[in-house]
Parts: sequence; C-alpha cells; structure tokens
Amino acid sequence: MSTILVVEDEDILREVIIDYLIEDGYQVLEAADGEKALELFQSNSVDLVILDIVLPKIDGWSVCRRIRKNSSIPIIILTARSDEDDSLLGYELGADDYLIKPYSPRVLMAKVKRFLEKYTNTAADGMQISLCDIVIHMGSRLVTVDGSVINLTHTEFEILSYLMQNKGIVITREQLITKIWGYDFYGDEKTINSHIRNLRAKLGRKGSCIVTVIRTGYKFEEEQI
Repeated sequence: MSTILVVEDEDILREVIIDYLIEDGYQVLEAADGEKALELFQSNSVDLVILDIVLPKIDGWSVCRRIRKNSSIPIIILTARSDEDDSLLGYELGADDYLIKPYSPRVLMAKVKRFLEKYTNTAADGMQISLCDIVIHMGSRLVTVDGSVINLTHTEFEILSYLMQNKGIVITREQLITKIWGYDFYGDEKTINSHIRNLRAKLGRKGSCIVTVIRTGYKFEEEQI
C-alpha cells in the first residue's frame, strides 16, 4: 500500500483530499504546516507528496527543496496562483507536477495514480541502460555518471530514461509531455524546457548528450570522439 503525505493548511481541503485518497486505497499522512510535513517525511516511508505552497512556519517551496535533497519521490504542488513563474519555480525546485486551485479532486487522484504506477512499474524493471558513461538501473532507479551517483527527481529520471531508450531519435516536446504526464497535462512546453535544463546541469559535461532540436524537441546522442 502506497503512503502519501498531504501537506495543506486549509482543513476542509486537506480532509477532502484525504477522503479521496483513502477511498482509493492509499495510506495517508497529513500536515497543516511545513515544519510538521518535514518531520513526517523524515520519520516515515513516503511514496508521494501532495504539497500546498502557502504554508505556516515553512513554506511549500522550502519543503520541496529540502525533500529533494534526499529523495526523488513524486511531488505534486497545489497552488492558488496561476503565475507562470510560480509553476516554473516549482519545477526548478524539483516538483513533478502542479494543480491550480480550485481543482477537481478526481483530477488530482488521476495524477497520483499515474505517478505511482509509473514509479512502481519502473522499480519492478531490472533493465539497465548504459550510454556515454551514464548508467540507469531501472529497478533501483539509480543513475550514475562516470561512476558517481546523481540524484534525479522522478520526472528527470523518466525523461532521461525515455531519451536514452530512444537514442538518436528526435522526441518531440508533445511526446515527452504525453509520456510523463499524460493527456490531461495543464502546463506548457516551457515545463519540459525547465526539466531538461535541470537534468543537463546534474549530468555535468554529459549533459551535452541531450541535444535540442530547434522548434521540435530533443534527442540523446552519444559523444563524438
């Protein structure tokens, strides 16, 4: 049974989310402020976090940043603001998806199910992908570059593994969006650009293997000797 941490300071909204999660068979931990959220995360095994941004004590941005220092589990951000800069900041801090309030609880549940299914299916796959001294261990979701482990978010892992499995093939931004988030994605192509930028930075000099195809998308190419 997957355990989900719900971080929302509005009691009614938090209770609604929890009711839907329990109805769908998930185990739930709840927090009304950022400080409690981090305490629960550090003392429990959590599979996914639903995180509001405006929180007492420690804001959602800081909670997201701290979780990402040690974990790649999916994080879905809830925000009352539709400002593009807010969503891009969330992705830069390591969030995997976001919903703008007011939202449909069923849409949120669909996103939760999709992320957990992908995470579980990948973890069950013992395949290993190795290109350009980048090694992906699908079962453990471990990624190494030149033998050193790098910490990728859930979404960064999915993007990298998809590109490497399709080496040399141009993958459009639309294909990446459908692969990672599905057809109900509410963001735009800038979301992909943000994740790719973060991924390249973590790959260091190997980041050049992810090649931008102007006005189309991306492809993974092996380094030229």
